[in-house]
Amino acid sequence: MVSKKLVVNNPSGLHLKPAGLLCNMAIQYKSLITFTHGDGTANAKSVLSVLGACVKCGDEIELVCEGPDEEKALKEITEAIESGLGEPRKTS
Repeated sequence: MVSKKLVVNNPSGLHLKPAGLLCNMAIQYKSLITFTHGDGTANAKSVLSVLGACVKCGDEIELVCEGPDEEKALKEITEAIESGLGEPRKTS
């Protein structure tokens, strides 16, 4: 199992479009991919689970990958989240 804490910088947080992109990316891996936010855990392979986490801009999540391709999944999904998941990132 590998994990990394990240700050979501999308101006609108993980709303439908970035949540969909995150899920489409996550389902390509064999590993279990989840993230924690607040007191909850979301399945990164489920759009409803990601949306239900209510992640807003500036929120910290902990991405957790567990399985045969966990290192690759963590690296590539981290890069996608840090790059804004297809949206401009908020800059302070």
